[in-house]
Amino acid sequence: MAEPVVTIAVDGPAASGKGTLARRLADHFGLNHLDTGGLYRAVAVRVLRQGGDPADEASGETAAQNLETQDLEAPNLRAEEVGQAASIVSAHPKVRAALLIYQRDFAATPPGAVLDGRDIGTVVCPEAGAKIYLDASLETRAKRRVKELRLRGVESIESRVLQEMQDRDARDSGRAVAPLKAAEDALTMDTTDLSPDEVFDRALSYIAARLE
Repeated sequence: MAEPVVTIAVDGPAASGKGTLARRLADHFGLNHLDTGGLYRAVAVRVLRQGGDPADEASGETAAQNLETQDLEAPNLRAEEVGQAASIVSAHPKVRAALLIYQRDFAATPPGAVLDGRDIGTVVCPEAGAKIYLDASLETRAKRRVKELRLRGVESIESRVLQEMQDRDARDSGRAVAPLKAAEDALTMDTTDLSPDEVFDRALSYIAARLE
């Protein structure tokens, strides 16, 4: 008998808490974890390193097709410049198509996986056993991102981070292919006033009911 595969999708905008939740869920259930945003960041790193323009779809497609494991470990993977470039390359249909197979193969590998991103429950894994969508106010998410950056030693101005996040939200939600949105059957949570533990507990209760 084939080993059952469990797939949990966690979607949401930047700094909504989806990465923290996804990692905790993967540890709790003994599943693999994939930060799909890291894939697009890795593509952006390759494009920028080669002097390309993130807005050029051909450059992004080539980078996606030639993605290597070490690209996911680039020291500047979490830099704000890379995040902005990743938002641009992720809007290209050919880039998304190149990375879709990788994501679905990862999700289908036993015992299963928790994937976090922006279109997991709607496009990458629409048949996921559990889907969660996190959001929070723009101001709260900007403060979280500034705190995260400063903990990494990157001095950031909150007003600039807020504007960049607002621009990125508009790109992610407005793109023609796989826009950022909650799946119709997803549990949606506003994490503005919730602690990570509260988010985790609510997610566990929901998942337990879904996977019974």
